[in-house]
Amino acid sequence: MNNFTLGTIFFLMGFSEVREIQILHAVLFLVIYLAALLGNLLIIFLISKDHRLHTPMYYFLKNLSFLDLCCISITVPKSITNSLTNHNTISFLGCISQVFFFFFLASTEVALLTVMSYDRYVAICHPLQYEVIMNHRACVQMAASSWVSGGLSAVVHTAATFSVPMCGSLLVHQFFCDVPQLLSLSCSYNFGELVIIGLNFVLDIVCFVFIDISYINIFSTVLRMPSRESRSKAFSTCLPQLFIVTLFLSSGIFAYLRPLPKSPSDLDLLVSVFYTIVPPTMNPLIYSLRNKNMKTALRKLLMNRYCHSPWKRCGQM
Repeated sequence: MNNFTLGTIFFLMGFSEVREIQILHAVLFLVIYLAALLGNLLIIFLISKDHRLHTPMYYFLKNLSFLDLCCISITVPKSITNSLTNHNTISFLGCISQVFFFFFLASTEVALLTVMSYDRYVAICHPLQYEVIMNHRACVQMAASSWVSGGLSAVVHTAATFSVPMCGSLLVHQFFCDVPQLLSLSCSYNFGELVIIGLNFVLDIVCFVFIDISYINIFSTVLRMPSRESRSKAFSTCLPQLFIVTLFLSSGIFAYLRPLPKSPSDLDLLVSVFYTIVPPTMNPLIYSLRNKNMKTALRKLLMNRYCHSPWKRCGQM
């Protein structure tokens, strides 16, 4: 039995024991991380800089980008470092920090995605009432509620996970400290954390149903649009959003409700990628960088930089 102390060390499972594959994994994760970092930082900067993007939709997108930026930074840099150094360990404080911040950010993102689906529903299905319903105060309250709910979820999950002593070598069969693998190390049945996971599952299903209902109403309204171009544009925007939300929630639910096998499984590593790495990397492309207003803001920014460069004047263009 292991009592938790500041000196407790957890061992994380790498993607491979072959050195060449470890280096390849580190390079691949580094490229993905830099892409997610650049995409989300660019969105935050553009929305902050361009006053035309100071609307409810972009306010929520800015929150989402900040969440994604933080969420991928919790797990990926540590995994890259471990692969490069071939030293797959994490301290007790590092492990508990990963559990807390991952739940904090992931739970907040689920709530925020639900709010964003409601925002799009009001904008498309009730455009005349949009400014009244989605006023500044309401947007701030909905965003704040998402962050608070995520914080509460993180506190109860972290407390319940580490409340039971763990046995054995403390080998976590994952590339970060994920709760299902930590529960498999418990010396006794962690009933409290299982109850919390069950409650979280119910809340996630409620959010997912709400998101689906919002998009069903959106698609129903879009199909009645007279313009074929408008319908095509709406579907090309909404379908990828619904896909990434479904991937994020379904992979997370599968990982947390699936009975863990007695021996390590590559499936656990693969599924974890779909709820830790894919959404933060794809969300900038799906939600914002394909957006016409975001492209306009980016072109304006690049044009201003170009015009004010020492070798070029706008008058010369």
